[in-house]
Amino acid sequence: MAIDKYLTLIIDKVADYGSALATWIVGLEAIRGTFARFAFSWTWDFCETNPIGDTAGCYLSALDWTTTALVHILHATEQSPQSHVSCHSVLKYQASTVADFVFTDPPYYDAIPYADLMDFFYVWMKRTSHRPIDGSGDTRLDLTPNWNAEERDGELIDDPGAYGGDRNASRRAYEDGMARSFQLCNNALSPSGRMVIVFAHKQPDAWEALVGSIIRAGFVVDGSWPIQTERGVRTNAITTASLASSVWLVCKKRPDLAKPGWDNNVLDEMRENIAESLREFWDAGIRGPDFVWAATGPALEAYSKHPVVKKANMPGQVLTVSEFLNNVRRMVVDFIVGQVLSGDGAGEDVAAADRLDESTAYYLLHRHDFGMEEAPSGTCILYAVSCGLSDRELESTWDILVRSGGQIDENGDDDEDADPDAGPEDDSGSGSKVKLKTWTQRNNRSMGYEAPFGKPVPLIDRIHRLMHLWKAGDVLKVDEYLDDNGLRRQELFKRLLQSLIELSPEGSQERSILESLSNHVQGKGAPKDTHYPMGLGDN
Repeated sequence: MAIDKYLTLIIDKVADYGSALATWIVGLEAIRGTFARFAFSWTWDFCETNPIGDTAGCYLSALDWTTTALVHILHATEQSPQSHVSCHSVLKYQASTVADFVFTDPPYYDAIPYADLMDFFYVWMKRTSHRPIDGSGDTRLDLTPNWNAEERDGELIDDPGAYGGDRNASRRAYEDGMARSFQLCNNALSPSGRMVIVFAHKQPDAWEALVGSIIRAGFVVDGSWPIQTERGVRTNAITTASLASSVWLVCKKRPDLAKPGWDNNVLDEMRENIAESLREFWDAGIRGPDFVWAATGPALEAYSKHPVVKKANMPGQVLTVSEFLNNVRRMVVDFIVGQVLSGDGAGEDVAAADRLDESTAYYLLHRHDFGMEEAPSGTCILYAVSCGLSDRELESTWDILVRSGGQIDENGDDDEDADPDAGPEDDSGSGSKVKLKTWTQRNNRSMGYEAPFGKPVPLIDRIHRLMHLWKAGDVLKVDEYLDDNGLRRQELFKRLLQSLIELSPEGSQERSILESLSNHVQGKGAPKDTHYPMGLGDN
């Protein structure tokens, strides 16, 4: 029976590379399979392979890949104890024994409809296998476990299409289903048991739905670790906003007599809990958005230990998961900014970072991690969210980012109609990668003087405005700007200026101007009647 099933996998592999949606990868001289994007993509043309030949996509190639995978699996499990595999919906599964440990990798919100994609392979397995796929003797021709709204069972994802396009109904069904599933896991656990949940998603809504479901099911989250489980060269990582790691959340059962909490106490406890964890994660070399999400677990313990958290100064209202996670993300970002401002941990002054505006905080984090080079949009979206912004705001409102990679549709997702082999766009285009705009590109006349929607002017805008004034050679206007905005005595301004100097390339015009400005500020400015020649700071 096992050999029969392995042979069906080979046929599935051939089908993947033999459909009319398979395309040619020009740079690699190879074939891109049907599911390069975990979704069906429109193609202008397709590439045909010879299934009985000896090239990519043929039967022999599929056989080689399948046997290679099996060899690794058998080697990894040769010392493992005998296991029992039972395929059931968790909503219908009745545990016969008490479990000490539950491990689950649940559906990732709205990311990938695995059941829909499985249908493509399942029909081939049905046709080629001599026995039922699950080995149960059941010969019905059912497809994969897609969501059944009437039975409220099946693959649990946020799919508005299953609810007539009603996004609210879809989200409620996802959250309710996850809570029911986790509640059953809770019931099956021993009092000292643990549940580990593996999760990764770029959108805050997905995390809020997951965390809300965990709390409703009676769990306390008391730990989280980012573990690098994703291949950086996979198509989904290259062209979408994907995490490099999955976050593993460790949960324990919440006592039945747990009482409601108050937001002021919970937030204070959260800050105390994650202060030490942040230092440990930083010292362990965790960086980027993975660092932001790694702090989620330790922070959530303070919140999830209560069935509900009330607002002390707003009777009748509760601190939502969204509000709590926003507080967590901002504290983590402030910590990272503090490390960057102090030279990557040479000293700490988080109080200074607390006053750094969102746009400047994002600019500093992006510049620290990627410089002025292209950066994956996924990483940048997560950083933006952590700073309380969106990537669209950073592009259109704050004029900080510009897209530079492949093609992205208006929703921020990969354009299904795009040419898969299209090259990079110019700076005015849209793409799956983004870059910071240089200070010379940020030349809007209002920059540094006023901000959109009457908001405070970001500190990075003030520095870039000063750079333009200094390059123009009019020190009188530089001094006037410094005095009007109270920058001479602002410690955060000086520290940001120094950080940007250290992040600028040696010998660049940018570094030269920043150093000249820093020296000018440290020297308390030039006499009011001084007028430097045009272009000062170019050398």
